Amino acid sequence: MKSTLILAAALAAVATQAPAQTAPAPRAAADQIATKKGPLTVQPITHGSVVLTWNGKTIYVDPYGGAAAYAGLAAPDVVLITDIHGDHLDQQTLSGLSVGKALMIVPQAVAEKLPAEYKAQVRILRNGQKLDTLGMSVAAIPMYNLPEAPDAMHTKGRGNGYVLGLGGKNVYLSGDTEDTPEMRALKGIDVAFVCMNLPYTMDVNQAAQGVLAFKPGIVYPYHYRGQGGLSDVESFKKTVTTANKKIDVRLRNWYPAAQ
Repeated sequence: MKSTLILAAALAAVATQAPAQTAPAPRAAADQIATKKGPLTVQPITHGSVVLTWNGKTIYVDPYGGAAAYAGLAAPDVVLITDIHGDHLDQQTLSGLSVGKALMIVPQAVAEKLPAEYKAQVRILRNGQKLDTLGMSVAAIPMYNLPEAPDAMHTKGRGNGYVLGLGGKNVYLSGDTEDTPEMRALKGIDVAFVCMNLPYTMDVNQAAQGVLAFKPGIVYPYHYRGQGGLSDVESFKKTVTTANKKIDVRLRNWYPAAQ
């Protein structure tokens, strides 16, 4: 009896000392969008980070917010990074993810800041360049602040927005930008991810007017946390859909941990 009590006490002590299991970070539910080569799955992560899965490939866009935010998701085949700022190029998050076999598509400024261990995986795209890889296309689109200025937070040519061609669908990822002529001139965009956070990018109305100019089939407002808190995405949706009911504005919770 005595030995049984001693064993029970020992097991209880071990259980008390064991580290608690970290619960996976909350995430908004994923969407699926039909393409000619199967569904495109859209998994919001946080802020400007999203995971796209299509045709057996997984694409991480601006992985940020800690590796736990990606728990349970497949390792990436492609990592897209738009800019050098820490909410896009997050070295700590990258180091905690299984990115060792991923192709990293980045602008030159990002490539210069990546650790040497990633050098063999990096493909640099400059504004206006395009890459065909893994059955998809990736085009680099200018992203920058207006009016253009050398001391702007986002100068023209440093960062990339991207347009992905996936099974007949064109997916636009704005990165940090304002409603530049290049964005307004986009054609044939089926799915768009558009930022709106002051003072870094656009306000709600500016983002809405930019979207109304290039008319995507579906638009997700993302990257909408600014110095004043979260932007009014409901107002964005109302402005867009009042002017053009054909645009499907999809509001998703990109900041679940803050709720």
